[in-house]
Amino acid sequence: MNRNKLGNYRWTIVALLFFSTTINYMDRQVIGYLKPILSDKYGWSNSDFALITSWFTGFYATITIFAGAIIDKIGTKLGLAISLSFWSLMGMVNAFCGGAVYQHVIVRSLFGIGEAGNFPASIKTVAEWFPKKERALATGIFNSGANVGAMVAALLVPWLAVHSWFNQSIEGWQMAFLLTGAIGLIWLIFWFALYHTPAKHKKLSKAEFEYIHSDDVSAVDVKSDKNKIPWIKLLAYRQTWSFFIGKFLTDGVWWFLLFWLPDYMKKQFNMQGEAIMLPLFTVYGIAIVGSVAGGGFPMYFINKGMETYKARMKAMFIIALLPIILVTTQYFGNVSIFGNTAYIYALIVICIAAAAHQAWSANIFTTVSDLFPKKAVGSVTGIGGLAGGIGGVLMQLMAGWLTDAFKNNPQTAYLILFLVCAFAYVVAWLIMKVLVPKFSPIADL
Repeated sequence: MNRNKLGNYRWTIVALLFFSTTINYMDRQVIGYLKPILSDKYGWSNSDFALITSWFTGFYATITIFAGAIIDKIGTKLGLAISLSFWSLMGMVNAFCGGAVYQHVIVRSLFGIGEAGNFPASIKTVAEWFPKKERALATGIFNSGANVGAMVAALLVPWLAVHSWFNQSIEGWQMAFLLTGAIGLIWLIFWFALYHTPAKHKKLSKAEFEYIHSDDVSAVDVKSDKNKIPWIKLLAYRQTWSFFIGKFLTDGVWWFLLFWLPDYMKKQFNMQGEAIMLPLFTVYGIAIVGSVAGGGFPMYFINKGMETYKARMKAMFIIALLPIILVTTQYFGNVSIFGNTAYIYALIVICIAAAAHQAWSANIFTTVSDLFPKKAVGSVTGIGGLAGGIGGVLMQLMAGWLTDAFKNNPQTAYLILFLVCAFAYVVAWLIMKVLVPKFSPIADL
């Protein structure tokens, strides 16, 4: 097929999804960068902050399970528009919350409900706009917006937060919420102008439309894929619990890195505001490399003739060893030993762990499609998402409790937290291996 005649409008759709995901993670990060400012201003304890972020995480993880079904009913165009509008508005409302923790808990919980629609809507959009052979690439492109959003937040939010706006009538932390929320509303203009389903899109060529649908499955297969499998039935399989525990033990590490690194930089190195912009930008940038490289790592073993699941588990074991380097974080971050450059060594260690997490994440999702039939993948992934959310909530509550308990010695608190993160992946891998010691695909669903 002539690629020039085919057309490339489907990649415009991916660009829209990339930017919505970028905005999604940028908005999510705002509260983490504002923690030092809001804690000082309102006298919040670390447990207060942990309560706010854990409620967000809990609502986000829980609603994600139902968001896909809602978007199936109302369509991707309206579904993603409603989701982004709601989380953007809730992000802006956060600027008007006072010092009462419950106000931020309520708003961030509502914010989490809105954000939960982005990933299900984006996955469905890719399925509508791409043939199967291009979906992995398209998903990888829009999903990279997660790390890009974290990188943008690292540069934008600290800078906004240290300035007053409009004759000092708006404080910097308020502007951070307002501006990041407004960016999402601007995205809506492009979404409504450029997006329709392929069947209704006037800019889509006939050749590209046919290419998108070139590998559509038969009506019988479509019907079977839509059969709902009860969760209780899926929970009877060791393969489901392997994924559940793998997500439960490791997702919390990423939530910890997203929300608590700014606090760590302040307490360990007395860095905050604009000083943390470049260091944290680097952490999330390196994580992108880990996601791409880690996703392709099993191919090295597959190309040597190893069976796919075995190759994936071998790659995941090697990846699981990398975060153990976090046990050295507090040593390399010791200012009395390494002076003003200590933060550089500590960040190198954290960068390695962040990249390893993304590599692990890229692979653990694929174990589901390795072991389950297509019609069960969505349900099992939803179960794992809930498990990861529970792990994230517990990790953040632990971070809040420890940093309060060791208020006069935050280095000890973060040492414990980094130790938990360091061994989470090896423990998860071992349990997964015990539950599913060899390739055992489910064939009776």
